[in-house]
Amino acid sequence: MTLAVVIIGRNEGARLIRGLASVAAADRVVYVDSGSTDGSQQAASEAGAEVVALDMSQPFTAARARNAGLERLRLHGTRPELVQFMDGDCELQPDWLPSARAFLAARPELGVVFGRRRERFPDATIYNRMCDWEWDVPLGEQRACGGDALMRMDALDEAGGYNPALIAGEEPEMCVRLRAAGWKIWRIDAEMTLHDAAMTRLGQFWSRARRAGHAWAEGAVLHGAPPERHCVDQVRRALIWGAVVPCVIILLAIALSPWALAIFVIYPLRALRFALLEGATRPAWERAWLLSIGKFPEAMGVIEYHLRRLAGRPRGLIEYK
Repeated sequence: MTLAVVIIGRNEGARLIRGLASVAAADRVVYVDSGSTDGSQQAASEAGAEVVALDMSQPFTAARARNAGLERLRLHGTRPELVQFMDGDCELQPDWLPSARAFLAARPELGVVFGRRRERFPDATIYNRMCDWEWDVPLGEQRACGGDALMRMDALDEAGGYNPALIAGEEPEMCVRLRAAGWKIWRIDAEMTLHDAAMTRLGQFWSRARRAGHAWAEGAVLHGAPPERHCVDQVRRALIWGAVVPCVIILLAIALSPWALAIFVIYPLRALRFALLEGATRPAWERAWLLSIGKFPEAMGVIEYHLRRLAGRPRGLIEYK
């Protein structure tokens, strides 16, 4: 099966060059650039990639960039049967394409296959380690994939590609439509990509969590009705622990006694419970605290989405690096 790679990026520098070198085995490589000023377009062209410059007069989204890559594959040159999507801050592992292509060839009902995405520098910061943990989803059939995945072009055509209006969460949203069309999504036991989150500050983690909340809220509006209930549980948890519980505690403190603020101890207790269930290792403690803290920006993202939706004002990108 013929295979193309679509890479999206902006000002990724050396990371993009590594990523382009890692996909040399593909039949075609398309790089979609979103207004880089670091010479990324020239570097991609010199590496043999077909370069698409995204129209920056329209609001940028990763979904728009991926769709632009797909349009290039459909309208120019030989249309591939398979498309590997990859972010510009990633590097494909050497054995991934042969393994994934063989798996798809043996399972015609699969529209998407993905493997293990790892952080390049997981020990650099607790935030990088958190990302590395998040990427490690269970093996087997899944409801969604991330930004790095190998997909059938027929499945993408049937689903209608990515929703260009979404500022985040575009892959899970498209996977809802893929599954509705009868395609399956599978995580296999193979190394897929190295990713460089480059998160060194709490503020970056906060912005990333706020973006997640925004994406969940929008996903729930689009596909939250039964039986799909897309992102409904994530939105509910974010609002309960990131907004409802703290507001109730503060109101109790105002109405009854400042001592009611002591109820905030529920948050470290929740973190303690999670860490103990995960084995009380250092990574477990880190994840427990970040998961607890993360509920606040997640709730902010959910509330922000709904306020902007009511006001009829679209949200621009929420970037963390």
